[in-house]
Amino acid sequence: MKVYVVIDTNVLVSALLSRHRDSATSIILANLFSETIVPLYNDEILNEYEEVLHRTKFHFPESEVRLILSAISEFGISADRIKCSENFPDPNDIIFYEVALSKEGSFLVTGNTKHFPKTPIVVTPAEFLEIINQK
Repeated sequence: MKVYVVIDTNVLVSALLSRHRDSATSIILANLFSETIVPLYNDEILNEYEEVLHRTKFHFPESEVRLILSAISEFGISADRIKCSENFPDPNDIIFYEVALSKEGSFLVTGNTKHFPKTPIVVTPAEFLEIINQK
């Protein structure tokens, strides 16, 4: 069964920085390539991924960044935002939450759950792995 997910940028960064292939973020990235999960995105999210993953402080190889962005576009679904009235400490996070609202049964996986409303769709990488392992 496919699981729909909006992947917060910090999860991608963490996966690329991790030296441990068994870390939750690395496993989520592997699930993207095995098509176990279906990423939801829009142009704003893709633009943020592009901008953050190209920051010089990370030194991510261009080939890895291209591979991830291509996989998200190829295996994912472009989705519209569903406006919400929630308050967010960082207005840039609203995009991720509103795209997650666009598909029933989807999740927003983030390392910063405090930045989002406390709802069942907002989960940590470890919680998300538990969810997909139960499906």
